[in-house]
Amino acid sequence: MLESEFMRLALAAGAIVGVLAPAVGFFLVQRRQSLVGDGIGHVAFAGVAAGILLDVAPVLTALVAAVVGGIAIELLRSRGGAAGDQALALVFYTGIALGVVLVAQAGALNVNLFQYLFGSILTVTRSDLALIAALGAVGLATIALLYRALAGVVIDEEGARVVGVPIGSLNVALAALTAVTVALSMRVVGILLVAALMVLPVSAAGRIAWSMRSTLVVSILIGLASALCGLTISYYADLPPGGTIVLVAAGAYLLALVVSAIRGT
Repeated sequence: MLESEFMRLALAAGAIVGVLAPAVGFFLVQRRQSLVGDGIGHVAFAGVAAGILLDVAPVLTALVAAVVGGIAIELLRSRGGAAGDQALALVFYTGIALGVVLVAQAGALNVNLFQYLFGSILTVTRSDLALIAALGAVGLATIALLYRALAGVVIDEEGARVVGVPIGSLNVALAALTAVTVALSMRVVGILLVAALMVLPVSAAGRIAWSMRSTLVVSILIGLASALCGLTISYYADLPPGGTIVLVAAGAYLLALVVSAIRGT
């Protein structure tokens, strides 16, 4: 398997996303915002359609659209007077509707579009990997830098606000991190499955971990293992890589449930 360059590139890209997605998803799950990644994914779909229509790199337009969508969700929730689920629904449906309209205008309902919807990790090039690695490193460095503040907000948002933690700025930063993760992950598992890679490893880790920090570490390990194992299985079994990765993550969650039941926790 490793003799093929496309598989080496795919494994490297999968490893990066397998680490970044649950690292960002950890904070979303802890704040009961698991579906934010899915909502931003639908906005990224509109960005992909815009890129195809304008003949611009779809990954870049998806990244811009995802960041705008993520920040819009947070601003609608915090300043627009909309509840979290309402803000998510508004951006969710607007994004998917705009994507449908743009796809129709571009006449792009073809295999190329499906690659973004369901993932196309086996077509990752060296330049794609460089971009994924650079943005992934920035995302992980940002999480490391803001971890204490983000963890404080997760534990007690009002308490953090009282002691002067910039809640609004942190929420916007988390929304931007989620958007970057969605834009990178769509090459690995596709827009329609990206939220699963952000949520399932964290949910599995929550069943077997013993602290907040250990939950983050275990979720990252599960995400990494899901990406590498899923790609390996898909290669030898001739299965779609994106769906296989998510199925492995789902299997990890089921296994965590069994372990948790045995331990009586």
